[in-house]
Amino acid sequence: MIKKESEIKIKVETDDNRIPEKLTWSAEDGGVNNQEAKAAFLSIWDHKAQETLRIDLWTKEMPVDEMKKFFHQILVGMSDTFHRATDDEKMTATMRDFCDYFAEKLDIKADGKSKE
Repeated sequence: MIKKESEIKIKVETDDNRIPEKLTWSAEDGGVNNQEAKAAFLSIWDHKAQETLRIDLWTKEMPVDEMKKFFHQILVGMSDTFHRATDDEKMTATMRDFCDYFAEKLDIKADGKSKE
């Protein structure tokens, strides 16, 4: 069997204080090449330490209203991923309820857009 490797690259340009000014990412298998982003959250599971390693980045230009939508969409995605990974219906429903509550409190529609 031939094994295939994929690579995802994230480039971060920072100012003199190491604050991100520009983020770009590439994933050749997905057809993405140096696409600009304003934020990125990456989690990696360290099996030996039994802990999550995280990289949370956002540029100076990331507006707060977009950050709120970004967080909401991350939470919704985590709920979906949790369900696929565990098939735990009860906790998934609880997580989705929280996502709805989060959106309501931030005045965000379920699709992540601000209510008008």
